[in-house]
Amino acid sequence: MPPDNRYAELREHYTMGGLLESAALTDPIAQFHKWFDEVLAVAPLEANAMSLATASSTGPSLRIVLLKALDQRGFSFFTNYESRKGRELDFCPASAICFHWKELERQVRATGIVEKLSREESELYFNQRPRISQIGAWASAQSSFIEGRETLEAARRLYEQRFEGQPVPMPDFWGGYLLKPNEIEFWQGRPGRLHDRLNYHRQSDNTWRISRLSP
Repeated sequence: MPPDNRYAELREHYTMGGLLESAALTDPIAQFHKWFDEVLAVAPLEANAMSLATASSTGPSLRIVLLKALDQRGFSFFTNYESRKGRELDFCPASAICFHWKELERQVRATGIVEKLSREESELYFNQRPRISQIGAWASAQSSFIEGRETLEAARRLYEQRFEGQPVPMPDFWGGYLLKPNEIEFWQGRPGRLHDRLNYHRQSDNTWRISRLSP
């Protein structure tokens, strides 16, 4: 069977701007907030979606999760601690995330060490979630094999009945993670594939060194 050349023929010409050192903020968290505000203005739908890479003894895995908070400590997201990603983060807390904002021809990636958020922080977010999502956290034994959709629906009905007429508590097996970045890279598409790549590397005194990477 001949190769499908549709993939090779797909091509985008990046013309929307650049990222020079003179325009970049010295703090990468502030730079991220700036870019995030700009993408929200043009493409707010799941602008906080990020790829999360983890690893186990058998190899790496990758999925999309949602950024739910960002401060000077790092990037926060929430999940089932007993899911595949939770087990892999227990095994290897070193991780990587990547945001792709095609509307502005931009990408941000970060690497660092992941640690669990406090139960208090996790509960604060859990209590803000829609009730249907709170029930879903109980109903889904995330990443485990199930017989079919009805198994999941039956679990949902079970927990709806269990918590009927009362607040849904946060499960012990569910909560937040914080990726504490040691490196953050900002990528801006440029014509001819000569893209801008500015790398922020955390120094021992917690300041950041900015370096340009060849595309």
